Amino acid sequence: MTRLVIASGNAGKVREFGHLLAGLGLEIQPQPEGLEVEETGATFAENARLKASAVARACREWALADDSGLSVDALGGAPGVHSARYADSDGARIARLLRELEQAQASSTNPSRKAHFAAALALADPNGTIRLEVEGRCPGVILDAPRGTGGFGYDPVFLVPETGLTFAEMPSTLKAKLGHRGRAFAELAPALQQLLGR
Repeated sequence: MTRLVIASGNAGKVREFGHLLAGLGLEIQPQPEGLEVEETGATFAENARLKASAVARACREWALADDSGLSVDALGGAPGVHSARYADSDGARIARLLRELEQAQASSTNPSRKAHFAAALALADPNGTIRLEVEGRCPGVILDAPRGTGGFGYDPVFLVPETGLTFAEMPSTLKAKLGHRGRAFAELAPALQQLLGR
């Protein structure tokens, strides 16, 4: 394996993967434009497997996919696997999340803003066979309003309590260490190095 296709059309995600995989000496490429994989899984892990397998077969290359998202306790785990499809832009997704969380809290005797980000990673060989799977989680709370200009998605409203920072305020090195993808990659890296024979 010298080349790895990232099973995503999301430029922010491909860039983040590139940073996380930088030490492995792999040529990182995004999936081909126009290649769409329907995410029909009920869990992050199922969707990661679907994407990795489909992209690997289509490209005849090793492919790494993640499915990740935000689960909010007071919303029964929503947006969950629908995180990217919750609305049609990052701003609209955040606005809907804050609106629905406010409504849930207004009718609750125990209002909670607890949430977690989860990332499931799946690595498929060129035949589409899943060879590695891991999952990482990062607990946090949802703020009342966005803070910070970095990151993407829900990053500006997701606060990691021990740092006092949102994902959007964190330097990329700290986010890589504490974030859900960073935690998943910390588990993936040793197994990936073994596969690479390093």
